[in-house]
Amino acid sequence: MSEQAASRLDRRRARTRAALIGAAQELLAEDRTNVSVLEITQAADVGLGSFYNHFDSKEELFQAAVDQVLEAHGELMDRVTEGIDDPAEVFARAFRLTGRLHRRLPGASRVMLHHGPELIMSDHGLAPRALRDIKAALEAGRFTTADPELALVAAGGAVLALGQLLHDQPDRDEAASADALTADLLRMFGLDAAEAEEICRRPLPDLDELIAPASDA
Repeated sequence: MSEQAASRLDRRRARTRAALIGAAQELLAEDRTNVSVLEITQAADVGLGSFYNHFDSKEELFQAAVDQVLEAHGELMDRVTEGIDDPAEVFARAFRLTGRLHRRLPGASRVMLHHGPELIMSDHGLAPRALRDIKAALEAGRFTTADPELALVAAGGAVLALGQLLHDQPDRDEAASADALTADLLRMFGLDAAEAEEICRRPLPDLDELIAPASDA
């Protein structure tokens, strides 16, 4: 096979895999995982035989779909916090933006909500990054919480509950809610009220520009 033909085949395989993962993410967002492989391939608009060129089972596909959502979110948070020296502000910015993304990327948000408990301590996405930032803030003397894993559980539970609240109350201001909850967490982790509120008033990157290249789950 020529190099050019191999390259075309690789691109076609990548498109097929992306279509399958996209279909799985839509099903996850709707909490519809009790479907057949045929239904998945029809939703992805690919041949049934193509499925097994990429995944051994539905479970493997759904796990890949969840992992992609988490990692895309984590990479986005890495970009928006790059260059910030204060680990407390890094944590706060990521949390504030994640709260807003529940509205901006509702499909990805629903994927996270349907898999909430298992994601809080996941090795992918926001959880390991949040734990890293909590530990860095502890080492820098910015946070005083005694147990970083418990702090992560508190933050993870809070961001998931916020997402559910925003879905249940579509008229609620997601920015104000995310900032107020972030300030509460910062106070719980050891910052005084005035500084916590000041950090949560700092400007954020433009979310429309950040997510424009990405499609919703």
